Amino acid sequence: MTDSPEYLKKRAFFDSLLTIYGRKPVLEALEDPDLPVHKLHLAESNRKDALISRIEALAKERALEIAWWDRKGLSRISKNTRQDQGVALDLALPKYGRAETYLQEHQGNNYQLLALDGITNPQNLGMIIRSACAGGMDGIILPQKGCAQIDPLVIKASVGTLFKTRILRCERLAPTLKAFAKDGAKVCGLSSHARDTLADMDSDRATVFVLGNETHGVSEATAAACTHSLRIPMHNDVESLNVAVTAALISFRNRL
Repeated sequence: MTDSPEYLKKRAFFDSLLTIYGRKPVLEALEDPDLPVHKLHLAESNRKDALISRIEALAKERALEIAWWDRKGLSRISKNTRQDQGVALDLALPKYGRAETYLQEHQGNNYQLLALDGITNPQNLGMIIRSACAGGMDGIILPQKGCAQIDPLVIKASVGTLFKTRILRCERLAPTLKAFAKDGAKVCGLSSHARDTLADMDSDRATVFVLGNETHGVSEATAAACTHSLRIPMHNDVESLNVAVTAALISFRNRL
């Protein structure tokens, strides 16, 4: 049965897998004993340089399974042929999973989440993750399409906080936000035209703060799924803030 305890446990494990790629990011992950690694993927065509030798040695020290692939096979694993450098690594992260599973497990709870709608700059995504982690947000909803995905640039920009932050994946953001709203959460889109400000929001119940694209803001479909609209007051005719700065203000709004 698809809802058997064994199936659900297996699915939860595979949902927790995050695949990173690139020789330096993989090496740094293997050197961190606190990161739960699952499987190393290597291209058979890799030249045996110092980095590859070190990666293989660390994998053996940690008794890690190594899968060997031709270049086409490895590209299916990394999903980035141009930048994987013949190396990918599966991490089994306990805070990496699906938004729908989180909602099922936290119904009625007072959680505080960020949701990203069309954030395309990896640097911004990394800094948003860092701010959410430092500010104590409960997680970040990251759709599989339309946003920058976890890659070496994001990992670097997050300064290691990616592995400490709950990342909740979903296929499409708008239906996911509607599910959270149906469960009673306030879904708040950030807009410079909103009547209410961030300071007007209390934390009396679960809230999802929606951050939009760096240029166009929150999309129409996502805005329609929001139950509230908020703005950050601006002075001196400043129209908007960088999305990563906005994420920091939200994450620390009750911490200072």
